[in-house]
Amino acid sequence: MAEEGGPAARRRSLVAVSSGVFCVQLDAFALNPALPGIARDLGVTGAGLSWVVSGYLLAAGALMLGAGRLGDLLGRRALLTAGLVVFAVASLGCALAPSLPVLVIARVVQGAGGALTMPVGLALLTNAYPPASRGRALGWALGAGGTATACGPFLGGVLTEALSWRAVFWVNVPVALVAAVWAARAADSRDSAAPPTVDGKGLVTVTAAVAGLALLVDRGPVWGWLSGPTAVTLALVVVVLVVFVRCERVAANPLVGLGLFRNERFVALTAAGAVANAATVVFLFMVPLALQGPWGLSSAVAGSVFLAPATAMALAGPVAGRIPRAGTVRAMAWCLGLGAAGLGAVSRVPTLPGRISAATVCGAALGVANALTLIATQTAVAPERAGEASGVTKTVITVAAGLGVALCGPVAGPYGAPVSARALGGALTDAGLCCLAGALLLGLRSRRRLPGLPSRRRRTRTGD
Repeated sequence: MAEEGGPAARRRSLVAVSSGVFCVQLDAFALNPALPGIARDLGVTGAGLSWVVSGYLLAAGALMLGAGRLGDLLGRRALLTAGLVVFAVASLGCALAPSLPVLVIARVVQGAGGALTMPVGLALLTNAYPPASRGRALGWALGAGGTATACGPFLGGVLTEALSWRAVFWVNVPVALVAAVWAARAADSRDSAAPPTVDGKGLVTVTAAVAGLALLVDRGPVWGWLSGPTAVTLALVVVVLVVFVRCERVAANPLVGLGLFRNERFVALTAAGAVANAATVVFLFMVPLALQGPWGLSSAVAGSVFLAPATAMALAGPVAGRIPRAGTVRAMAWCLGLGAAGLGAVSRVPTLPGRISAATVCGAALGVANALTLIATQTAVAPERAGEASGVTKTVITVAAGLGVALCGPVAGPYGAPVSARALGGALTDAGLCCLAGALLLGLRSRRRLPGLPSRRRRTRTGD
């Protein structure tokens, strides 16, 4: 692991990554309230509007895995800076887009910039900070992302109503450009034990497989889960994944060391994070509707009431960063358990203060779980392969977020119009049951010690 820079360079790294994570998460969650305005201004009708959201998420999900490892090999500072510049330029393109096709193309490019920013940025912080303060640094960066995630829908609605949907994109431009300047002066690091060569076959096949899987999750509810297009897409994803595994088995320097998937601690935490992220999407979509409930609150009032659980979620990152490594699996199990209880209660408690309290506990628990996933998986691998680990984890939880959106589909229309209180409660209950199952499985696993870092002799090849 090659590393440079002292405390000042570390602070620049933290500011750059925190700002970048904020922008990426904001644009993943702030745009839904702006969709009606986009449709009206650009004269869009039909299903084409959904690609404004889907294009961003598909590009980000498909490219994150490869981007993380490329940062390890080519230098994390350069790729983070490039990702932030691409994100800023694409945001400018979105803000100025004269038509839907131009907007969708700009959103895809924006997703590519986000794919470079997230896993590479987390890996850069992992290597910039010593072990004693690494978790806290990651926690602050992820806290910025949690703030954007929780407040994104509210901020998107305010900007759209007060100014224009284009303001949602204009906000990113100066923030991302300033972050790029800080990133260019941040502490650099790379995996100096591996040659700076890219496993091209692995990169192409894994990107194609993840893109197909993300497309399947996104389009499945539209096509029908038992339809022909769904079956064909699933078959292609399986075939390409088999080809990817075969390529990685024979590659001298694989893009993803398959030994990573034998790291039980990493796999358990990533799987738990996928459950938490899917539940978080359900939480963000459904809880504001549940808070309206029988009291007939307007969307604006419900959004204001939701600020309490949103704030709890935003503050969770720094809290997660202070949980010691030895307690991460147990803490994750408790967070999923509390999240399950909160999701189950939020549509059933008969009083508004009770629902707000349940939602606040749930938001805090899911916020800690999401941040802890990305922090703890970084400690489960050797630092020189941190980008590889963060790329895999971010890819998995991004695809899981798509499953959360699919779970919300039968309950809400394109702009969040509720269909029925029963369906609303059902979606929250389903998400809660998934959290409960994850908590029980983690609890059982934590009764025996999960393997951590391997011996130094095995790290370079497997990334365990």
